[in-house]
Amino acid sequence: MNRRTFLLNSAAAAAALPLGPLGFANEVPPGAAPAAWDLSSRKFLVIDGCGGIDSEEIPLKPEILRQCLDSGVTAFNWTVSESSLEGTLANMAFVQALADSDPAHFLIVRRHADIGRAAQARGIGFIMGFQDPGPIEPSLDRLETFRRLGVLIMQLTYNNRGLYGDGCLEPANAGLSKRGRAAVERMNALGIAVDLSHCGQRTTAEGIEACKKPALITHAGCAAVHAHPRNKEDRELKALADRGGVVGIYFMPYLVASPTSPAREHVLEHLDHALKVAGTDHVGIGTDGSLNTVPDNPEQKKRLQEEMERRKKLGIAAPEEDRPPYSPDLNAPRRLEIIADGLEKRGYSIEVIEKVLGRNFDRAFGEIWLDPAAHTS
Repeated sequence: MNRRTFLLNSAAAAAALPLGPLGFANEVPPGAAPAAWDLSSRKFLVIDGCGGIDSEEIPLKPEILRQCLDSGVTAFNWTVSESSLEGTLANMAFVQALADSDPAHFLIVRRHADIGRAAQARGIGFIMGFQDPGPIEPSLDRLETFRRLGVLIMQLTYNNRGLYGDGCLEPANAGLSKRGRAAVERMNALGIAVDLSHCGQRTTAEGIEACKKPALITHAGCAAVHAHPRNKEDRELKALADRGGVVGIYFMPYLVASPTSPAREHVLEHLDHALKVAGTDHVGIGTDGSLNTVPDNPEQKKRLQEEMERRKKLGIAAPEEDRPPYSPDLNAPRRLEIIADGLEKRGYSIEVIEKVLGRNFDRAFGEIWLDPAAHTS
């Protein structure tokens, strides 16, 4: 079970609220951003570079659906990969079944135009992505199979060493393997985005260089703000930007030293730094969290502790992985409104904030993805 599955299993419903037209709630909760940043109005294109929905229900319960729509997210990269092929296919089937259960609100993104379709329908697009390349490692031919099944984003490594390169926790830092270079070439040809989020420093640098299309770092932080293996160095952010890529800043604990829990100001500090280093065309948001609220209760805390212990035993736990995998300060559906308002207070223009909210990822996706009908073996 990966962390995404853990979050899925730890979900609980919030109090139900009446839904307005198309399922949108009409109220604005206390502490929300000003009306100018009411993202649930769908005035803005919002893309979460790494997100999810914490529910095993198909269809979603009305209160969970309300929270997802309140988030204002137009589309998000939903991790479907497990280390096993069977687990990956089961996750893909779940995402497809959820989309099929509510076509008025959900769709699977299979080509770039589908993000526009989701925006026009005031719904949410599911972008299926891999964080663990294990299911394709037996044969690169599986890249085409999964692309035809709708996988549009793929990470080269998780935290440790894999067939394609070294992850950020691998002390050898050996970089991209020959097989990894072949994978990047095939992914470019097929229109699968190369994600370098959990990659080690050399794998990140060599992955950016090997890509003929923009590479992505869908969810990470800035090492200059807080030194951590999961955060990226300035030289990596600059190299990514020079080739048209986008980095998504996450809401994870690794934004700040333990035992402090990350808060909105930590997210804004990393965003501010990334914007100054990479430029305003190359920064987005990849929360690495859920659209709906993660419950804070004894059952959830027990599951979190069990999951952290499991990850330590497997050797995939990162340093400072000793806090909840989300920001308690932003554990609410309308969290991105708070971030947008915070960026505006820091002096960023509406145009730049729109880019960060989704326009930058949308531009990169348009340059990377291809029509699956054009694929050849």
